[in-house]
Amino acid sequence: MSSLNHTAGMDFILIGLTDNPGLGKILFVLFLAIYLITLAGNLCMIVLIRTNPHLQTPMYFFLGHLSFVDICYSSNVTPNMLHGFISEQKTISYAGCFTQCLLFIALVITDLYILASMALDRYVAICSPLHYSTRMSMNVCISLVAFPYVFGFINGLSQTLLTFHLSFCGSHEINHFYCADPPLIMLACSDTYVKKMAMFVVAGFTLSSSLFIILLSYLFIFAAILRICSAEGRQKAFSTCGSHLTTVTIFYGTLFCMYLKPPSEKSVEQSKVIAVFYTFLSPLLNPLIYSLRNKDVINAMKQVIKIISFCSV
Repeated sequence: MSSLNHTAGMDFILIGLTDNPGLGKILFVLFLAIYLITLAGNLCMIVLIRTNPHLQTPMYFFLGHLSFVDICYSSNVTPNMLHGFISEQKTISYAGCFTQCLLFIALVITDLYILASMALDRYVAICSPLHYSTRMSMNVCISLVAFPYVFGFINGLSQTLLTFHLSFCGSHEINHFYCADPPLIMLACSDTYVKKMAMFVVAGFTLSSSLFIILLSYLFIFAAILRICSAEGRQKAFSTCGSHLTTVTIFYGTLFCMYLKPPSEKSVEQSKVIAVFYTFLSPLLNPLIYSLRNKDVINAMKQVIKIISFCSV
């Protein structure tokens, strides 16, 4: 607790992606556009799911929560990062850094297990279609969504407390565009062994356990699809899984690259580039992936456009 009291009044400096003012302005415009499109796409997805009766199914229930987490996820990092691009003041307070670190870890873990819940939903829909409505009841869906939020927050809080229990008595410059665990550990002047082990255990467990659920679900799904006689039936079954598999590949691929290796100067530099993909591109692409590849969502969007066009006449 003494280390917390010792450092609670200090600020951190986020180095960001570049120290070039000209490039910073270009990146500001680029990431602002990405952020606005991300907000618009995910908010649109949530509104469609909430208002269209054809989208009141477990699959879209989970997708709505995935969009909500993506909005929170992106909003946790982007505003401060955008401010750093156009301002010489690149500091973030101790409390702000603590909050950003907590939310980031919590939302990443929540995202992972929501994707796992979506895989379970597809497994029941394809492997047990006659029992789908009973096995994926509203109570079951709420439980499958509540667990990621609770588990994510508990782990986020415990990991953040371990990080900020360290003493930061040297440089306060964080070699990243947000308060991330690996570069924060590099700044610590106290023993980081417990924190590093805790980070690897939690990251390894959450990544491997959620991915195990997804892979096991799809193993049974593919086996069930191969037993379908008609080519049209197999294609329809595959199409319902394509969007989810694309999202899983993007998100898990970048996270494995970042978290399952020891923090070092080289790995922290690499992680900044990798972090751009899962912090900005994944929340941006998710609504596009699910809307462009999903007939139900496309039809719901067409209905909304027709209503807006009718009202404007």
